Amino acid sequence: MVLDRFLKKTEFSSYEDFIENYAVNVPENFNFSYDVVDVWAETEPDKTALIYCNDEGYEHVFSFREISRRSMQIANMLKRLGVVKGCRVLLMLRRRYEYWLTACALHRIGAVLIPASIQMASKDIAYRCDAAGVMTVIAVNDEYTVTQIEHAALPTVRNRILVDGERDGWISFDEYEKEADVFLRPEGKEQTHNDDTMLMYFTSGTTGMPKMVMHTFTYPLGHITTAKYWQCVENNGLHMTVSDSGWAKFGWGNIYGQWICGSAILGYDYHRFDAHRLLEIMQKYPLTTFCVPPTIYRFLIKEDLSAADLSGIKRCTTAGEPLNPEVYDRFLEQTGQRIVEGFGQSESSVLMANFPWVEYHGGSMGKPSPLYRFDVIDAEGRSCGIGEEGELVVRFGDGPLPLGLACGYYRNPEKTEEVWDHGVYHTGDKVWYDESGYYWYLGRNDDMIKCSGYRIGPFEVESVLMEHPSVLECCITAVPDALRGQIVKATIVLAKGYEPSDALIKELQTYVKKNTAPYKYPRLVEFVDELPKTVSGKIQRNVIRARDEAKRRGY
Repeated sequence: MVLDRFLKKTEFSSYEDFIENYAVNVPENFNFSYDVVDVWAETEPDKTALIYCNDEGYEHVFSFREISRRSMQIANMLKRLGVVKGCRVLLMLRRRYEYWLTACALHRIGAVLIPASIQMASKDIAYRCDAAGVMTVIAVNDEYTVTQIEHAALPTVRNRILVDGERDGWISFDEYEKEADVFLRPEGKEQTHNDDTMLMYFTSGTTGMPKMVMHTFTYPLGHITTAKYWQCVENNGLHMTVSDSGWAKFGWGNIYGQWICGSAILGYDYHRFDAHRLLEIMQKYPLTTFCVPPTIYRFLIKEDLSAADLSGIKRCTTAGEPLNPEVYDRFLEQTGQRIVEGFGQSESSVLMANFPWVEYHGGSMGKPSPLYRFDVIDAEGRSCGIGEEGELVVRFGDGPLPLGLACGYYRNPEKTEEVWDHGVYHTGDKVWYDESGYYWYLGRNDDMIKCSGYRIGPFEVESVLMEHPSVLECCITAVPDALRGQIVKATIVLAKGYEPSDALIKELQTYVKKNTAPYKYPRLVEFVDELPKTVSGKIQRNVIRARDEAKRRGY
């Protein structure tokens, strides 16, 4: 079994045993495609890697041998187009099976994979391509996505490759089928090394445009804990994580740790989320493990779960935002399944989780992963005691970075130095821990909004709104929502000559949808005469949130 190549011990009798004895054997120059995918293809060629289906009725079962062979063909095509080690390649592929094939191809070459959502508008795409120096864009044949790419200014992009169709000015992805299905592991200068950048995620913030999180080639090994000991995937089982390939959650649940552990992936590609249809898919295929954001559980419990057969599922997990107790209770009542929470970031693998050996505490992040050494600190950097609120940090001192932790932000040394500060990684998340060692989440230091599993940075939405002539000043904040977790609220000071109206609200919402990813639009809009500010002129989001909370509670 592939997992045995990397773990000295795979089974543990207790959480204490897990913490004390979990150890990963990191090979020299580890490469996921050669050391995992190809090993499965050689030892168990017919082993199922991916079951792919979509709402058009298409279904295909991919073995590891087929994943290996096709990814070699794609690697040869990309190399012919000039993609070499270190080249940045942007993928906008939704949940298409081509994502898995292309990711493996890029890892073979040593090119840097940059996932992106197909909902990105032209300005989002232009920013990402320019910031990362993207050479090649590979996109699904979605009219909105393709149009936004074509309207974006992309001076660094040499290749535009279209999946599932043909279009003027684009290279057909299907050209890979003409290529040889052998791609030898590179040597010399083209060989990948453990500290080379393999993958970059764009992650939003409140004080600037999205940052580029850099992960090295050892990143997949960090997700063994995510898959094996939190999601509890099984060798020859079938795991489903519902996520667009443009998000870090996809890497968490749809490829790396799962394939190392020998679990197949169920890849369900849809154009529009439908809880009833998802429930049908969950019953059609023999799922072993299941992971979705709390938002999807909120939709699922509105279906008739009592009539659904989900008896084959052994583990249901969630992450991305706090889980409402009512959702947990109703799902347990209707299915007999507990929803087990975990916690992490785009910059990490699972940091905290309710692992199998610990008693479940609803609402808790759980206990620490053995990969990380944690502390909770106050504003002065002092360690907090039991029950004291502070920032969660990872301490690694003068040693190497923990497996799964990002190595920095690309082309942003100032932010990297701030977050990876002298042997301490600052998560930016406020927490506290109890006397039993369970951690409890309080919120972000940087006002990140999490709506239906999406991470939304206020700065990006504010930047778009400020382009509208009616907006003099604005502030974006989160408002609690029973269905979506949080929703985006815009507090706006209007320019002279404009008056508040329902028509203007709709116009502003439509403007945001057209000029950035549609999920970022403000569902609530409030017009005010002025925004609360500090003496230095900084807008006080916390004051706006406090006012909204007071109104919500009827104070």
